[in-house]
Amino acid sequence: MKIGIPIPRIIIMLITFLTLTGCGYRFSGGGEYIDPVVRKVFIEPFANRTSQANLEDTVRLAITDWFIRGQRFQIVDNEDQADALFRGAVQSLTTTPLSTRTTNLAAEERMTLTLELSFEDRRTKKVIWKDGNFSGIQDYPVASLSDTETARKNALSKLSRDTAERAYRMMMSGF
Repeated sequence: MKIGIPIPRIIIMLITFLTLTGCGYRFSGGGEYIDPVVRKVFIEPFANRTSQANLEDTVRLAITDWFIRGQRFQIVDNEDQADALFRGAVQSLTTTPLSTRTTNLAAEERMTLTLELSFEDRRTKKVIWKDGNFSGIQDYPVASLSDTETARKNALSKLSRDTAERAYRMMMSGF
């Protein structure tokens, strides 16, 4: 008596097995690689190495907002209460023209923000995540000379929020 399983059935079982077991690779968006003991975070005042007044506060506020949204950590008011410290510095903010009008005035500009960021376990002094050259870009139109400042301010606000989101997600993913 011959005992056998038809070939198509073997293939289906093999595909099902491989699909269910898989390699298990995935992004760790919830910060699972970060020690669960790390719950309370103090976000230090950022340094500002640019001539743009209050830029460090805008970026720090955007970062703080993402820590709150993530709900993984509790933001505390001082370093002594914290399990971890988040540090940052605004390295540079540059604006370059992307296109010009016939009058040689910019029609569109690109703003580039470069940050130095680190997340450190306060007790062990171990660096959890760090990027010394984290940057983001934002393009914006320049309608007229009188509207340039408003467009620039709006672009800077959006750039800060978007860069903070990307930094938080990269940190939580371990990249």
